Amino acid sequence: MNLKYVDFEITIVNKWDKTEIVELYRDGNWWDESWNPEEIGSLIKGSFIFAVAVDKSTNSAIGMGRIISDGVSDGYIQDLVVKKDYRKLGIGKCILNTLVKEAQSKGLTWIGLIAEPETSGFYKSEGFFVMENYIPMIYRK
Repeated sequence: MNLKYVDFEITIVNKWDKTEIVELYRDGNWWDESWNPEEIGSLIKGSFIFAVAVDKSTNSAIGMGRIISDGVSDGYIQDLVVKKDYRKLGIGKCILNTLVKEAQSKGLTWIGLIAEPETSGFYKSEGFFVMENYIPMIYRK
């Protein structure tokens, strides 16, 4: 499919079809087949903000993103992805901007993320910057 335009909307949700969300995780190459799809509902509910981009013609999820947060000051953007066939149409930008605006409206003053190297230009163009002298780390013991 080679799309030039799609009519879509961004919706903040507290539940969504688990199959569509798993498909989005797979499109981002983030789904681990050992994970249980039944836990998607808890993942969505446990997020501070969960946004879904919906293709109005099919009423199906074509992108998503979420923020995890303490709900007071800090938030981390997580799992921002758009289906491969729908990329380069501005959908990711709309999801990102929706997440940021919604987080700010809820009082968050620090919003961060860890970008994959090939996506850093996208985030920089939307106001994010590299935090010099900070190193992202992950626990692996």
